[in-house]
Amino acid sequence: MSFAPGPGLPGANLPLVAAVQMGYGHLRAAHSIAAALGVPVLRADLAPAASAAEVEEWRTIRTRYEHLTRLATRPWAGLAARWVLEALTQIPQPAVIGDFSAPSYGCRYLQKRIDAGLGDTLAAMVKTAGAPLLTTFYAVALALQRKVDTPVYCVVTDSDVNRIWAPPQPRSCSIRYLAPCAEVAQRLADYGVDRAQVRVTGFPLSDSLVGGRDRGTLKRNLRTRLGHLDPLGTFERDYGDAVMAELGHFAFTEGPVQLTFAVGGAGAQAGFVDRLLPAVGALIASGELRLVLVAGVRPEVEAHFSRALARAGMTRYLNDGIEVIAAPTIDSYLRRFDAALATTDILWTKPSELSFYAALGLPLMLAPAVGVHEERNRLWLVQQGAAVEQPEIEKLGWWLRARLADGSLARAAWNGAARLDSLGLYNILDVIRGGAW
Repeated sequence: MSFAPGPGLPGANLPLVAAVQMGYGHLRAAHSIAAALGVPVLRADLAPAASAAEVEEWRTIRTRYEHLTRLATRPWAGLAARWVLEALTQIPQPAVIGDFSAPSYGCRYLQKRIDAGLGDTLAAMVKTAGAPLLTTFYAVALALQRKVDTPVYCVVTDSDVNRIWAPPQPRSCSIRYLAPCAEVAQRLADYGVDRAQVRVTGFPLSDSLVGGRDRGTLKRNLRTRLGHLDPLGTFERDYGDAVMAELGHFAFTEGPVQLTFAVGGAGAQAGFVDRLLPAVGALIASGELRLVLVAGVRPEVEAHFSRALARAGMTRYLNDGIEVIAAPTIDSYLRRFDAALATTDILWTKPSELSFYAALGLPLMLAPAVGVHEERNRLWLVQQGAAVEQPEIEKLGWWLRARLADGSLARAAWNGAARLDSLGLYNILDVIRGGAW
C-alpha cells in the first residue's frame, strides 16, 4: 500500500480513500483505513487526483497554515499569529447552547474555491470508479458531496470541530460523517447537520496497534507498559484487581522507560528538544530512559535534532538510548511511527489527532495546544484522565521520576484504555462494508 497515487482504483464495492497533507493527522487516519481495506490512499492534493492548478492551491493552503502554526508557538512574536489561528479555528464554548448553523467566513471562502473547481479532478476519478469516497479531510468531502452521485464519507479527526466541517447549507448536507466521539456528533448537529448523517464510530487507530476487536495487541502492549510505568507498585495497589480482570498479571519490568516526542507535521515545537536533552541526559546515560524523537518527513526537523544532539554532547547515544525517526515518504514514516508506538511508554505530543491514541493505553504528556481545536482535544483528554500536562521542560528528569513513583502515568495509561474507544477502525469498516446508512 502506497501513498503515491497510482492509476489503480479499488473495486466498486470498496471506497476510494482520499486524504490531504495538512500535518499528519488526516493522512494518519486514512492510512489505517486504507491498509485495512487493502487499497491505496489517494492524495487529493497531488496528481493524478488534482490538476496542476489544484495542486498549487492545496500547496498554498498548506504552506500558509504551517507557517501560521510555527509562528503561533513563538512567545512574543507569535501573539498576532495566535490570534489569527484562534479566529480561524474558533469553536463555540462547550456549555453554550444556540443556533450555530450560519456559515462562517471560512465556510464561504472554501465554497468559493469549490465552485471555482477545487476537487473537480478527484470527482471525475470517483465517477469513473463508480465507488464511494471516504476522506479524512473536510474540504474534500465538501467539494465532492454535490459533484458525485456515490456516497461520500468524512472521518472527523478532532474531538470538537470548527464550523468549516459542515457545508454552508447544512440541512441539505449529504456527507456521511464518521465521528470519533459523541461531542463531535453534537457539534455537527449544532451546525445544522441532520443527526441521521452522523455515526459515532471512534477514531481509526491502526490495526497493528489494536489487534482486532478483542484488542489482543493493545492489551499485550499495555501490560508491558504498565510494568514499566509502575516501578513501586503504587498504581497496582489501587487498580490491580481491575487490571488483572482485563489484562491478566503485570509486574514491574526492568529496562528503560521509552518517551516518544512527536512534534507534529508542521514541526512547530521542534525547538523543545534544545531544552529537553540537557534535562534528561542523566536518565539516558543511566539507562533509565530511552528517547525517541520523531522528525517525520521533514529534513529540516531531522537536521535540527542532529544539531541539538551535537550541542548537548549526546550524539553518542544515537541508536543506543536515543532514536530519531525520519523517513523519505509519509507511508514509510507512518509505518515506523506505529512500530515505535508499540514500545512507547509515554507519548509527548501536542493535543492533535494523536489525542485519540490515548485509547491504546498510551499516557499522553501534552505540549501546548496550537489552535482552538487542539485546546478542545486537550480538555477532552484531561477530563478522561488519560493525559497529563507537560511540565517545565528543564525539570523533566525530576518530574518523570516523581510520576513513575506516584503511579500517575500508569493511571493515565489505564484510563485511556478503559475509557476511550479503541475500536474506531473496525466500526468504520462495518459501516462501509454494511452498505446501509
